Amino acid sequence: MGEPIAVFREPRPLIRQVPVDRPWQWLAAGWRDLLETPRLSLACGLVPVLAGWLAAALLIWLDLPYLLVPLGAGFFFVGPFIAVGLYEISRRRELGSTPGAEDVAYAWKRNPEQIAFMGMFFLLFHLAWMRVAQLLFALFDFRTVPSWDRFSEVVWYSSRSLPFLACGVVCGAVLAAIAFAVGAFAIPYLLDRRESNVFEAIATSVAAVKLNLQPMLLWAALIVILTAFGMVPGLVGLAITVPLVGHATWHAYRDVVVFRDGQGAG
Repeated sequence: MGEPIAVFREPRPLIRQVPVDRPWQWLAAGWRDLLETPRLSLACGLVPVLAGWLAAALLIWLDLPYLLVPLGAGFFFVGPFIAVGLYEISRRRELGSTPGAEDVAYAWKRNPEQIAFMGMFFLLFHLAWMRVAQLLFALFDFRTVPSWDRFSEVVWYSSRSLPFLACGVVCGAVLAAIAFAVGAFAIPYLLDRRESNVFEAIATSVAAVKLNLQPMLLWAALIVILTAFGMVPGLVGLAITVPLVGHATWHAYRDVVVFRDGQGAG
């Protein structure tokens, strides 16, 4: 592990370069937080589960099944914002205090305007992805957006299925890569540094990802795998995987982003 690298002028953060296998330690630390605060953590994890059920039911009721897949994929764009309460649990545990339900519910109040701006940013990314999904149907000249009973036939068994799916994967991967670089540490940074702003948080996150490209690629892959496994059993698994990833993300932030002034996490 090398010395921290200065990215901004003092007293701004330094970025520590970590070994490629460090994400496994972040997950272990996140698992410990989950075991120590199971009720709060699982309560936070149930939020995306219930929201996902509601959104899926609404799309099926509106006969818009083609949006189910991009809706699920779009979870990766809004995940960092959903996990604000989980970051707060880990932050308070790091300080030696016992987090309560009120602390978690009002975690965003530590830096409300800037965290709200980041939430809007992630929401715009999610909406952009949903719009791309709609435009892909038009691009590949499907006569109509498929109804529920024709969705599988059109998407998987049409002569245009392979290029359609390939284009969708590429577009989603590009958007996801940008969102990951921007959001990997942005909200934990805003929560930790109460006087910080979104521009500083985004710059820090992008710099941290750039200077730790290999471990962050592993971390991104682990997030995708854990989230995918959480979604398979009717989204129920997200109640565990979301808290695990959320807690681990806080530890990743504290491991990679350091301050010479001794502040942060206060």
